[in-house]
Amino acid sequence: MALTTESLSGDSLEVLSSLATAIGNELHVALPAVIQSFDPQSVTCVIKPLVKSRVMASDGGVISQNYPLLVDVPVIFPRGGGCTLTFPIREGDECLAIFADRAIDFWWQSGDTQETASARQHSLSDAFVIPGPQSQARKIVNISTDSAQLRTDDGAAFIEVAAGHDVQVVTPGKLTASAEQGVTVTAPAIVLKGDVTINGTLNVDGDVTAAGISLMGHTHPGVQSGSGNTGKPQ
Repeated sequence: MALTTESLSGDSLEVLSSLATAIGNELHVALPAVIQSFDPQSVTCVIKPLVKSRVMASDGGVISQNYPLLVDVPVIFPRGGGCTLTFPIREGDECLAIFADRAIDFWWQSGDTQETASARQHSLSDAFVIPGPQSQARKIVNISTDSAQLRTDDGAAFIEVAAGHDVQVVTPGKLTASAEQGVTVTAPAIVLKGDVTINGTLNVDGDVTAAGISLMGHTHPGVQSGSGNTGKPQ
């Protein structure tokens, strides 16, 4: 005979309900958390879950308590094709902890396809961390609605790619570029605002104009033979 709710006694229903609650309390999927420390060498962190757990008491009641600190948690940075987007991770940063279906110990140590280290499932021991989720108390503001930005939280410095194909770099700090193979900039016109210092040889294929005077086409007045100097170029 099929097992139905109607065929169960009150005691049986209570046992099954308690069992379901106990299983649910041990089944971890995702939790908001906060970074306690970050190790850039192992790319792992220690995190503190920010939602309390609920456990069954001996009298059948439910107790609310803090989760333990989770240690050696791998950090997920956006990555692919030989490139990785990294950013600083500091104590106090909010994050999202997700929990693997199976034990990840052997995979974490060696990569590739591995046997599971134990029979545990959705365990606190098998967490990954995704930095970035924001509570309303710590959310960033002034998010662009028509461009992609790599920005500081305060929005003062950013690299922006707009839907209209414009690219913009803004910073109140210093902008530095270094390229061992050289730099090529192609544009119909280039405008530099501010003083320019060049340390090295300047090679120009075309003409150079300074204060309206052509380097290639200017003339010198007052030219005469002898040891005198010419006048300023015109």
